[in-house]
Amino acid sequence: MSYPPTTGRAAPPPAPAAPPRTAWREGLDRARAAATTEPGRLRVIGAVLAALVVAFGAVTAWQVSDRQTAADAVAERSQPLSADAAQIYRSLADADTTATRGFLAGGQEPAQVRKRYVQDIDTASKLLVSAAANTGGSASAREEIRKINQLLPVYTGLVDSARANNRQGLPLGGAYLRYANDTMRSRLLPAAGRLYQAETARLGDDYEDAEAWPWVAIGTGLVALGALGWAQRRHYQRTNRVLNHGMLAATAASTVVMLWLVVGHAVASTELGDSNDHGAKSLQVLNEARIDSLRARADENLTLVARGAVVVDEDGANKGKDAYEVSYGSRMSALVGKSSGGRPAEGGLLDKARALADDDAGREPLEKAAARVKEWQVRHKAARTADDAGDYKTALTKVIGAKDSTGESFDAVDGKLAEALAHEQREFQQAADDGRGAFTAMALGAGVLAVLGAAGALLGIGRRLSEYR
Repeated sequence: MSYPPTTGRAAPPPAPAAPPRTAWREGLDRARAAATTEPGRLRVIGAVLAALVVAFGAVTAWQVSDRQTAADAVAERSQPLSADAAQIYRSLADADTTATRGFLAGGQEPAQVRKRYVQDIDTASKLLVSAAANTGGSASAREEIRKINQLLPVYTGLVDSARANNRQGLPLGGAYLRYANDTMRSRLLPAAGRLYQAETARLGDDYEDAEAWPWVAIGTGLVALGALGWAQRRHYQRTNRVLNHGMLAATAASTVVMLWLVVGHAVASTELGDSNDHGAKSLQVLNEARIDSLRARADENLTLVARGAVVVDEDGANKGKDAYEVSYGSRMSALVGKSSGGRPAEGGLLDKARALADDDAGREPLEKAAARVKEWQVRHKAARTADDAGDYKTALTKVIGAKDSTGESFDAVDGKLAEALAHEQREFQQAADDGRGAFTAMALGAGVLAVLGAAGALLGIGRRLSEYR
C-alpha cells in the first residue's frame, strides 16, 4: 500500500483573536444600523435641523451684536472724538487769530479779546485731557496729544512776551508774535490736524464695521431654511401629509429671523449711511471751512503786524510777495473758490458743504456765509489799498474796526458756519440714533426664535417617531 509523499510543511498558525469591541465602537455600529431604519433617519434629521436652526440664531446674534457695538461707537465715541479733535484745532486757530487781533489793538488790549483768547486756550486744554482719556489703543493719537500738550505752553509764553513788549511800545513784540504764530502754524496746528485725521479714520472704520452685511448669518440662515424645506418635502412624499406643525413652526421662526436680519440691517445701513453722507461728512467739510476762515483772518491780521517783513522766498509766481497776504488768498480760494457772486463757486468748501446739506435749514446759513465772505473780500481789498498807499491807520480801522470792517465780516462768517455745524450735528445724531435703533433687540430676538425653532423641529420629528411605537 502506497502513501502520498509528505511535503514537510507545518500547519498554518491559527488566526489571531479579534480585539475586544469598545463601547464607543459598539455605539457607533448601532447608530449606523439604526440609521438604516426610518426611525433612525428621523432622529438624525431632527438633530441636524435643530443644530442648524440654533447655529443660525447664534451666528445672527453674534454678527448683529458686533454691528450694534460699531454703530454705538459711531454715535457715542468715534464721532464725538472726531468733533472734539476738530474743536481742538479750531480753538488753537482761533486763539492765534485772537492774539493777533489783540496785538493790533495796541498796548491796551480790549478785555473781550483777551477773554476770548483765554477761553480758546482753556477749551483746547480741556479737550486734550478728554481726548487723552478716550483715545483707547490709538498710539498715533496719543503721540499727537503729547506733542500739543508739550508745545502749548511754549506758544502761550511767546504770546505773553509779545503782549508785554507791545504794552511797552517795543518793536520786539511783533517778532515774538510772529515766532508764536510760526510755532502755531508749523507745529501745533499740524499736530492737531493729524489728531483730527486719526480720529476721523477711526470713525470711518466704525462706519465700515457697522454697515458690513452679515453674510455668514445670512448664509447659515439659507442653509437652515433649505434643510427645513427639504425635510418637509420628504415628510410629504412619505406620508402624503401636507403639514407638520412642528417643522412649520421651525420654518416660520427661521423665516422671521431672516427677514428681521435682512430688513433690520438694510434700515440700519441706510440710516447710518445717511448720517455719514449728510452728517459726518458735512461736519468734516464745515470744520475745514471754519478753520480756513480762522486762518485767513489770522493771515489778514499778521499782514499788518509784519508790515512786509515776511515774504515768500520760494521760487514761483509769489516769490517776494507778502507771505501772509499770499496765505490769505490761498485760504479764501479754498473757502469759496473763484466766487464772483453771493453764492460759493463750484469746488470751494462752502460749495461742497452746501451740496452735502440735505435741507434748506442746512443750506441757508452756508449761502449767507458765502455772501459775507464776498463782503469780507471787498473790505479786505480796500484795507490793502489803504495800507499799500501808506495809510496804516485807515487800513487798521478797516481790519479791526467795530463797523464796516473785515473783522465784522469774519465774525458773521464764523457765526453762520457755527450755525451750520450745529444743524448738521443734530442731523447726524438723529440719523445715527435711528440707524443703531434698528439693531435693538435683534440679537436677543434671534436667539429666542432660534431656540423656539429648534424645539419646533424636534417636536415635529418626534410626532413622526411616535407613529413607529
